Amino acid sequence: MTFDAEQFKENLTARLRRQYGKDITQANKHDLFDAVSASALEIIMPNWMNTRKEYEAKPTKQLYYLSAEFLMGRALGNNLINSGIMEQVKDVLKDMNISYDFIEDEEPDAGLGNGGLGRLAACFLDSLATLEYPGHGYGIRYEYGMFEQHIINGEQVEFPDNWLKHRDPWEVKRSDLAVTVKFGGQIKYGKTPDGQDRFYLENAEEITATPYDMPIVAYGSNTVNTLRLWQASSPNGFDLQLFNDMQYHRAVERQNDAENISRVLYPNDNGPMGKELRLRQQYFFTSASLQDLVHHFVNTYGADFSKFPEYHVIQLNDTHPVVAIPELMRILIDEYNVGWDDAWSVVQKTFAYTNHTILSEALEKWTIEVFQKLLPRIYQIVEEINRRFVIELRQQFPNDYEKQNHMAIIHDGKVYMAWLAIHAGFSVNGVAALHTKILKEQELKDWYKIYPEKFNNKTNGVTQRRWLLFANPELSDFITKRIGHGWEKELSLLKGLEKYVDDDASLEELIAIKRHNKEKLAEYLKHSQNEFLDPESIFDTQVKRLHEYKRQLLNVFHIMYLYNKIVEDPSYNPPARTFIFGAKAASGYRRAKAIIKLINTVAERVNNDRRVRGKLRVVFVENYRVSVAEKIIPASDVSEQISTAGFEASGTSNMKFMMNGALTIGTLDGANIEIVEEAGEDNAFIFGLKADEIVKMKQEHSYNPTKYLDRNPSLAKVVNQLVDGTYDPSGLLFKEIHDSIVYGVEGQQPDVYFILADFDSYVKAHEKLAAEYADKKAWARKTLINIANSGKFSSDRTIEDYVKDIWHLKKVAVK
Repeated sequence: MTFDAEQFKENLTARLRRQYGKDITQANKHDLFDAVSASALEIIMPNWMNTRKEYEAKPTKQLYYLSAEFLMGRALGNNLINSGIMEQVKDVLKDMNISYDFIEDEEPDAGLGNGGLGRLAACFLDSLATLEYPGHGYGIRYEYGMFEQHIINGEQVEFPDNWLKHRDPWEVKRSDLAVTVKFGGQIKYGKTPDGQDRFYLENAEEITATPYDMPIVAYGSNTVNTLRLWQASSPNGFDLQLFNDMQYHRAVERQNDAENISRVLYPNDNGPMGKELRLRQQYFFTSASLQDLVHHFVNTYGADFSKFPEYHVIQLNDTHPVVAIPELMRILIDEYNVGWDDAWSVVQKTFAYTNHTILSEALEKWTIEVFQKLLPRIYQIVEEINRRFVIELRQQFPNDYEKQNHMAIIHDGKVYMAWLAIHAGFSVNGVAALHTKILKEQELKDWYKIYPEKFNNKTNGVTQRRWLLFANPELSDFITKRIGHGWEKELSLLKGLEKYVDDDASLEELIAIKRHNKEKLAEYLKHSQNEFLDPESIFDTQVKRLHEYKRQLLNVFHIMYLYNKIVEDPSYNPPARTFIFGAKAASGYRRAKAIIKLINTVAERVNNDRRVRGKLRVVFVENYRVSVAEKIIPASDVSEQISTAGFEASGTSNMKFMMNGALTIGTLDGANIEIVEEAGEDNAFIFGLKADEIVKMKQEHSYNPTKYLDRNPSLAKVVNQLVDGTYDPSGLLFKEIHDSIVYGVEGQQPDVYFILADFDSYVKAHEKLAAEYADKKAWARKTLINIANSGKFSSDRTIEDYVKDIWHLKKVAVK
């Protein structure tokens, strides 16, 4: 990409002048960030336009990734690195007496995602562009993200994530491509000129979906793909007559209701209104996206929809966008008069489905009452899909009525979205080897029996451009100095680092890099949270979405155990440890919020007790997000990947930590298994029950948490401290956590996630870890082995696997 320093300066000053009426001397921090970003976009824009032209000039199949979230992080640094102009921009700014770091910190993280599902989507878009594949994203332009997390009195408090307070300089509004999405109404019947039945809606609520495009910039090529996000509004949302009648709230009621659709990611759905809003969101963005694709197809190729799968493959990222399946049927049948069989043939060749969970409660389902009322025509189509499918089930399992009912897409008063995706799509993939095995043999075994050809595994990956090249520049330089460039696009080349695992100079340099990254994190937390971390201590990190199966609670129990042991035994002198947490709990997830409160309560006790000072510290990082992860992950010595075996689909933070040189302490779950296969079990700390052992205990109903408490007084003390006044004088604050472990609550068995069963093994793994950390050079050797063997976990490899087995895309080089 050509960079003209003088032109960049001219664009920057012109932007300040036109947008803010200021020159460089008058501009504030935000003005400068906006001007630099807009000037960088000016450089990127020709390639973005050329990419679209190239795809239109050479028609080929394109991938469309439908996802409820895209956890993009900040755009400026990533786009400058991928464009190859980072150093040139820094030099220009330096000449203008502007600090790049000062500007970069002004950019908010885009509020478009929350957890691994959304970050995976972002990594996939990066890899698709870098590998020169035509692949784009579709989602929602959330006005306030999920929420901005503040910790007040140790508790999570949610505030609006006002990331769009200022305009986003990286987005382009495309009002010319707005479409209308309809909700509710009554189904009416008519006839087409050739006598076919025609269905349409009357009295439906109409919502305008307006697209905003963000560039997805390739590393090392000219490709710039597109993430298209939809914003909701009402076409007639302001009632002037009501306003003039001084009924001000009613005058804008329709507009507010419409805008609520794209207001917040994952609104609380504990009640019926929240559930309806979630379904509105899902239908809104899938309908808008499919209308967009179909309109473009018809304008380009005409109305021969048998060719639609030749140019489109749609990947459904979990069950959130599965309503796209009946929506495409509706568009083809109702708007273009395509017959049912022909429309169904198009659908079956177009959609592929990624399953991200083993938890049955996360396999989305909707009550008929909500679904039919909100989407009457879509429900009618799903009914017909189900009717035809049940006929097939009766032929496959003629006497097994229980299986026929269980596998029906509509049963027990609900619409089962995962069943719809598996039946309609041509591919169903898991995201780690163990996850896919469990889907085939347990959770989806009936489906695997009738559709074995659809099931496949695609182990997740992460982009090394953001998570190593950008997030850890010192380590990146260390790597390039030894194996040269190329690893940025072919991560398997890191294998060449293995020749340095016994090189003392390399190990010393690696130790120094980790130390410096720890110092930088300590400095950041000192200024952002007034936390004081000791870089000499072990930085032991668990950062991920707060969910009980991820077992942050096991981590806290171990900290409580260590604290008791240090206090009770003055001769016990473990290595200094800093335990770092970062997590958001879903707004309606009460017990997850209680675990956050427990972490912070334990932190307050531990951090203020002189008896453990210099030995133990606990830090909860507020409002965990991508830009914070980019500081935490390079600084971490230990990566906590401690989910209950058989519950984590894959994990991707484990991969980021591995390629940044943190050693894994974890169960044999998700991608941990493959990490250990690559780096060797000697270079990780594995503990706990295996997935098949847990399945057996569940089937035999043989798990009794009490026996673990009876035989381990130290563990019993930790659990009892939840209610004995140690951390809460009332004994009530953490009672639900205590009871869920000891007795079981809300109809659940006690200790559903086997925390007590794995505790002793976890403690032993930590003791081994602490002993090995004492030998810094041996630890650095293990670190380097992990980095050298992280090549498999690039999202580039994952994308190539998708392309080969599912998408069948061709590379398109952009001039």
